[in-house]
Amino acid sequence: MSKKMLFEVKDGESIGDCLDRMKDQGYMPVRRMEKPVFEEQGKETYVPVKQTIVFEGKKIEE
Repeated sequence: MSKKMLFEVKDGESIGDCLDRMKDQGYMPVRRMEKPVFEEQGKETYVPVKQTIVFEGKKIEE
């Protein structure tokens, strides 16, 4: 198992659900990142559609 892992908040999932999933797998959050998702409209036009939240988790040492 790696010491760090990325967890993305899925569509229809709350942030709390994602944090619970991390805890169940033995990770604790150390960093939160937000990444925009763009949709192409036309040749060179990009429009932001939504923003995804990604947590970086560190393995809990016991």
